[in-house]
Amino acid sequence: MKDRLIVALDLPSTAEAEAMTAQCGEVVSFYKIGLQLLPVGGMELSERLRRQGKKVFLDFKLHDIPTTVEKATRSIASRGGDLLTVHAEPPVMRAAVAGRGDDPDLKLLGVTVLTSYDDAMLTEMGYRMGARDLVMRRVEQALEAGMDGIVASPLEAAEIREKFGDGFLIVTPGIRPSWSSQDDQARAATPADALRNGATHLVVGRPVNAASDSADAARKILEEMGAA
Repeated sequence: MKDRLIVALDLPSTAEAEAMTAQCGEVVSFYKIGLQLLPVGGMELSERLRRQGKKVFLDFKLHDIPTTVEKATRSIASRGGDLLTVHAEPPVMRAAVAGRGDDPDLKLLGVTVLTSYDDAMLTEMGYRMGARDLVMRRVEQALEAGMDGIVASPLEAAEIREKFGDGFLIVTPGIRPSWSSQDDQARAATPADALRNGATHLVVGRPVNAASDSADAARKILEEMGAA
């Protein structure tokens, strides 16, 4: 289960992130580095963590013209990483696949619909589909583009598995243990429910990184996962 729990390092500085990883010690083996840390040494932190034997999810959500995404993916692949996100739009995903090349280590994930979005927010943004229909369409497009998996709400994971089968990654943010608050996640689930729904990896942020004892919080989440 340790390789399926990804703890989000959503913290203001690499120093704070490294302090948390030190506190977690051997309890956590997989970390997410996102946009908050990217401009303040996120890639260097990723390299240090990987030298320590940790895995790193680079949640950069690349989204630009295809040429730029291809070049950015190539640059990231040259630095190393285990998972990388791009927005699940066909030209963007095809460009990322081209930029990744033959690197066997870097797995590409298409971000379907952010877990903080609900149907009302998508309508406000101009989409004619609700969250569920848009997720399903983008999963189909991600697999057609040659992506290794997708990022989706744990609430949609079961239907994704039923419709598209196995053989690809489903990474689910919006995980809230039974003992934590939902915060701003509109489509959240417990670790046990997400696993039962077919998720391969769970991303957990505030329940761990805002805890007084991050290692104990991660340990309790692993226990919930193991019970499932």
